[in-house]
Amino acid sequence: MGSARTLITAFALLAASTVAACGSTGSQTASTPNSVTTLAVTRIEPGGGTTDGTPTATARDKTVTMAFAGDVHFEEEIEPYLDDPAGLAPVARMLSAADLAVVNLETAITTRGVPEPKKYHFRAPATALDALRQAGVDLVSMANNHAVDFGADGLADTLAAKAGSQIPVIGIGRDADEAFAPHTSTIKGRTVAVLAATHVPDWTAATWAASPSTPGVASAREPRRLIDAVEKANERADIVVVFLHWGTERVGCPTAEQRTLAQALARAGADIIVGAHAHVLLGAGWLDRTFVDYGLGNFMWYGANSQREATTGVLTLSVSDGAVSEVSWLPARIPLGGGLPQVVTGSAAGSAVQDWKALRSCTGLSGRRSG
Repeated sequence: MGSARTLITAFALLAASTVAACGSTGSQTASTPNSVTTLAVTRIEPGGGTTDGTPTATARDKTVTMAFAGDVHFEEEIEPYLDDPAGLAPVARMLSAADLAVVNLETAITTRGVPEPKKYHFRAPATALDALRQAGVDLVSMANNHAVDFGADGLADTLAAKAGSQIPVIGIGRDADEAFAPHTSTIKGRTVAVLAATHVPDWTAATWAASPSTPGVASAREPRRLIDAVEKANERADIVVVFLHWGTERVGCPTAEQRTLAQALARAGADIIVGAHAHVLLGAGWLDRTFVDYGLGNFMWYGANSQREATTGVLTLSVSDGAVSEVSWLPARIPLGGGLPQVVTGSAAGSAVQDWKALRSCTGLSGRRSG
């Protein structure tokens, strides 16, 4: 991992979005923006920057950008996009500019199976992975509490869909080795490893955690296996990312368990730790030189959402010299009746980004990187 100067300039730029349908610049949300200027929150001047803090062309060429969004599935209002994935173009415009875009797919990939003894059950056919590819997603985590909603048959179908998918799937596997294995890629000459695990203490983690000889999800309820996997990835990769399913539903501050796990993963070598599950946004910031986002909220979601559950966005992190060098938040909202996220524009965008930054207050995270 390379070093970076710790000069930090905090700024918030208003998101600009042009809506072809109406041409208005005053609207607060836009489902089909032609262009979006991301709300940049924090920039750290890398060693290759110029004296005014602007990265040189060489530094930009080596900078890796990663976009992260929260929970997605294909229930109810989202289901029609399985047959019309071109309708996901607005989501693609939010994600596809990044070198790597990652979301959490909150569903079993099956049309078979018996529902597990739990309240909510989500499933979708294998075409869900193709639809997400058209939505600009490059990598999918399935380490969550709905990946095995339809038992052994559903899990078998999910693993078959993973094997045939055009986009990689992490956090679930035929055994623990596969479930905890990172997806590793080379981007602009940098090796990027992304791991996933669920930390939610529910039926899925208790019943369907992958073991040395049985299939299931990567569970971090006993975190040693995940910590070891991060340490191993750190030996081989320039950038290590952990995507977690964690937290308490509808609670906007991280639990003590989350904070303890984040600290352990940072010590193990994680450069970026992000997650979802709570259905609301949680705060983000720095744990020394590791960037942590405790909750990305819902992203493509169904049903009657509260204002908090409908508040979402895309986190984009730029990594230079082995460390996060720029953090940006693109605020969005899901319709209260469910559906696709719509970019927040106009004067509401600045307020949305300030609200997102304020979520940090109960996280113990810093607004500045150290080290």
